[in-house]
Amino acid sequence: MNIHKNLLFLKSAFALDATQVTTNYAIDWIKEQNQKIKVEVKKIPFSSMKLWGFDETKSVLRHETGKFFTIEGINVKTNWGKVKQWSQPIINQPEIGYLGFVTKEFDGILHFLLQAKIEPGNVNNVQLSPTLQATKSNYTRAHKGKAPAYLALFVDATPDQILLDQLQSEQGARFLKKRNRNIIIKVEEDIELLDNFIWLSLGQIKHLMSHNNLVNMDTRTVISGIPYGNFDEDQISLFNFFDSKTSKNTIEKKFLKSTLLTNHALHTLEDIINYVTKQKCKYELEFESLPLSDIEDWVIEEDSIHHKDHKYFNVIAVEVSIENREVVKWTQPMVEPAQGGLCAFVCKEIKGILHFVVQTKLECGNFDIIEFAPTVQCLTGNYKETAKDKLPFLDYVLNVPKNQIIFDTIQSEEGGRFYKEQNRNMIILADDEIKVDLPDDYIWMTINQLQTFIQFNNYINIQARTLLAAISFKS
Repeated sequence: MNIHKNLLFLKSAFALDATQVTTNYAIDWIKEQNQKIKVEVKKIPFSSMKLWGFDETKSVLRHETGKFFTIEGINVKTNWGKVKQWSQPIINQPEIGYLGFVTKEFDGILHFLLQAKIEPGNVNNVQLSPTLQATKSNYTRAHKGKAPAYLALFVDATPDQILLDQLQSEQGARFLKKRNRNIIIKVEEDIELLDNFIWLSLGQIKHLMSHNNLVNMDTRTVISGIPYGNFDEDQISLFNFFDSKTSKNTIEKKFLKSTLLTNHALHTLEDIINYVTKQKCKYELEFESLPLSDIEDWVIEEDSIHHKDHKYFNVIAVEVSIENREVVKWTQPMVEPAQGGLCAFVCKEIKGILHFVVQTKLECGNFDIIEFAPTVQCLTGNYKETAKDKLPFLDYVLNVPKNQIIFDTIQSEEGGRFYKEQNRNMIILADDEIKVDLPDDYIWMTINQLQTFIQFNNYINIQARTLLAAISFKS
């Protein structure tokens, strides 16, 4: 089953033609979906929220049912990085939600059922989301709205229908130990195609990621975990032979080799497990709950909770009207970034195979202290100012020649909790200017090794998974 599953995914990743619709049609279809739905999102005072509010002492911001999520305060202590202690608001959403794709073969190509979904925090309203994107509060209908479309297919899925099933983390600087179930199921029967859904191949989804803000964060996290299998060099050469319209040494072919090849890596999996285990033992992460009103250097006003210097992020309230949602009008808190950020992987060929500079990063909400992160990840501050602190590789990424940038787009963060947050995502191909010796908190890994660790859950952070999802084998 595994080899068949891997080849199904691999074939779909190469498929830009012989699909249900063309990629250009999909882009036009997204534009049409945007025009069809009336959306209104406006900021409001906290006191105008319905069913949401502070408790009497302003220690927590929550829904009256106790469902969905809360905004709480935490005090953090760690020996990682330059700042050893701080306090901040954080989203506490302990329930595990569904991020799921229904897939089906059409003419021998596995297609993914995507939804044109509008989230209140999306910068451009409609983005392509998984078939099912729902918190437990949503799919148990705590909002008293309609059940999400296609939910029953996931609830009733048999083990032989499940192609992927993982628990993956969310943003560790904003969520407290938040995880979602990333799942892909395959159906044989015909199912109704609702108006705001579309069938696309994996290759098409990856191609659409080269555009700004078309593929949402939840889609990216699910497809990042897709296994393509382990192959030897002769088999990889055969795959490339059947895709021989382009030259032998394109970046796509280098990506494919790094994804499928298990040998020739600089470090073995055992080396990497030993390395990250030492990192988790070396660094400490302690936090304690804190009333929102007691968070040092943060201010609660009638329409925001913000840092005294207006850095990092704000907690705001919004009123939302979206025509095609399970509930068409509601209010809720959201997290608004102070400014955009940067996530970048630097890679280079070592021993004839692409390796990525991977950072071991501690964030206050991490499930298990340390997660593997992109080479550079500056999400909540002005990264140009951060460069003054000599963050490794940041100066290099900001000043790299354009011909070494092989992926560069703006991607939104999750629009259900984050208000118009988007970050620059980059993959950079380095040469001799990046040495094999790395700082202590960085290690070289192939794509195959990164994807192996995704299967273990809570090892690869969501920013790294977004960049891995963008890696394409077809130009």
